[in-house]
Amino acid sequence: MMKLSGLLMLSLPFALLLGACTNQQSDPGQQPNPNSEESAEVAPESSGPSALAVTEAPTGFELVSNGVATDEQFAEALEVFAEQEEEDEGLGPLYNALGCGDCHDNPETGGSSQVAEFRAGHFNGVTFVEHPGGSLINERSIDPAIQERIAAGQEVRTTRTSLGLFGDGFVEAIDSNTLLAISNAQPAAQRGTLIQVPVLEAPGSVRAGRFGWKNQQASLVSFSADAYVNEMGITSPLQPTENTSNGNSVEDFDEVADPEDDGTDIELFALFMRSLTAPPRDTALAATPSAQNGSALFNAIGCAVCHVRNIQTAPPGSLINGGAFAVPAALGDKIIHPFSDFLMHDVGTGDGIVQNGGQGTRNQLRTPPLWGMRTKSRLMHDGQTFSRSDAITRHAGQATAARNNFNALSTAQKNNVIDFLNSL
Repeated sequence: MMKLSGLLMLSLPFALLLGACTNQQSDPGQQPNPNSEESAEVAPESSGPSALAVTEAPTGFELVSNGVATDEQFAEALEVFAEQEEEDEGLGPLYNALGCGDCHDNPETGGSSQVAEFRAGHFNGVTFVEHPGGSLINERSIDPAIQERIAAGQEVRTTRTSLGLFGDGFVEAIDSNTLLAISNAQPAAQRGTLIQVPVLEAPGSVRAGRFGWKNQQASLVSFSADAYVNEMGITSPLQPTENTSNGNSVEDFDEVADPEDDGTDIELFALFMRSLTAPPRDTALAATPSAQNGSALFNAIGCAVCHVRNIQTAPPGSLINGGAFAVPAALGDKIIHPFSDFLMHDVGTGDGIVQNGGQGTRNQLRTPPLWGMRTKSRLMHDGQTFSRSDAITRHAGQATAARNNFNALSTAQKNNVIDFLNSL
């Protein structure tokens, strides 16, 4: 935890500081998370030799490669990521958007947006049951006859906002055991759940999930294939089957043979994301006394337990994603500041949907990274919260203590925290 200034120490209630310091310490006697798919260890990832020096990951919202792709390769990947799909190219029959850029364009292509998808299902009191055809309800179709609409008896309903992709190459390059170590070091009441999910490009392999609101994907190739079929209705060798319309086949409306992408596009999508720099700070705001005090308070009240500031990626040459990808020098041994532990938590806002994590994750969500937060006008998984203070006070469950600590701050201190968040 960051050291507080004498003035700040005097201005915070003693009990709040004592509790926050206790929450920041790990208990060596705690056991690994029993909800983890692997409680003692995760699938091993082969480490390459460490670099001579660990360096900061490059940052910026400019559309330039971080070094993974050449300038020419990055330009090609960007063009494919931003292009609009047509029906004769395989769009649909069910879809949400015409292209990746429709949902990832603020402040640049690859960012987040206000666009949200819709998911639904039924909770029978014991288990979550997916909506007929899957929890995702596609909101567009190439023919009204197959337009999806929510079926009766599906009371579990949620929207999910699109996530920013800047820095995701570095997130992919985090060793799974690093995420497990973060979980094991967290206090029992705040400990995150690590789940292992299939790596589509390495059949039979699993890896610690880290992408999506439910950590449903572990690699950017898997993430790309999943988004291509679910958001644009375009199949690939990794996702060769079209979505149904409320459980009914759409074969009669699909005029392009599956798979509609031979795998080239999803590889370019992954290359684009791996080549993006990490979100930059607003350095001018970050340097202000208010934001600096807010940064210290952020630690003191317990937010940093889950919104982890600093994570180091695996060394260059490490084999990840079931051996399908070797961490390049541009991504390896980098320090990133995502303000996330990339673990699942129940903070009282869970959407009730189960995907790859099992029934125990029904009301859990991945800790959203706060880097790039200043580019977002809508907050939380559903986009239904609009101010930073409201987002904090909406927290409950495992985040109750941190929320209460924030509520105990003075108005000036709360504003310090908000200024800090607005610098991210």
